[in-house]
Amino acid sequence: MLLGPYGSPHKDQPLVRLPFPHFVVGTVLLALTGLLASLAISLLYHFEDSTYTHCHVPNYLPSISASISLVPERYIWRCCIGLHSAPRYLMTAAYFSFYRGRFARRRPELLLSGLVLLCSLAENIGLLLLTNVASTETYTIHKNSFMMFIASSQLHMFFTCRLWQVIKKNCVYPEEVTSYRWKLRLFLFNISCCFGAAYFFRRHNKYCEQGVYTLFALCEYLVVLSNMAFHMTAFWDFGSKEVMVATRPEGKHY
Repeated sequence: MLLGPYGSPHKDQPLVRLPFPHFVVGTVLLALTGLLASLAISLLYHFEDSTYTHCHVPNYLPSISASISLVPERYIWRCCIGLHSAPRYLMTAAYFSFYRGRFARRRPELLLSGLVLLCSLAENIGLLLLTNVASTETYTIHKNSFMMFIASSQLHMFFTCRLWQVIKKNCVYPEEVTSYRWKLRLFLFNISCCFGAAYFFRRHNKYCEQGVYTLFALCEYLVVLSNMAFHMTAFWDFGSKEVMVATRPEGKHY
């Protein structure tokens, strides 16, 4: 799959052409559909199993980990994330190429773009691991994969905001300012929800209060949704680009 601008007359003949904004929306919708479908099925058909905790107190929302450990939720989530992961790797490569071109003569930003690349890869790997190893199968692997996903996603958002702060100072298009502002807002919202989730999880385990685990689950949803929204800002970053599947013609171009 190749990334290029619209209307390039000397590019390879395309088999499939898709505007990058559509590609971004489709990629995020795969994960969103898997999440919403899993939660809806858990609430409708597996309410008691998905909201059960060791405290034996009433709860009203399932955690994501509890939801995706059940059947058929597990397979719906795995299918959606499996399809979602390949385009995510392409988006990672597209961003790295963009940063290299934008910061060709700025070594600190080039190094930072390398960190963004590594964090993005780690985030995707962590998501795949926690998806394919449910908490009811191997809890330690699932827990460590979740921590890897959260830590790498936070670092990825932080480093990305730093790069776009530099881009905003020398912006060429108004979309770049819009993209930076939304990235910053979503990062701050995401990290706030992470602290909220950690607080309610600890409080639930310590005091076993009614409904506290529900608040943890709600914060967890917001963490994941804001992460998806952060990746959706690529809609502005690559608005004039397209994804192509192409074959090279037999003859050579001179």
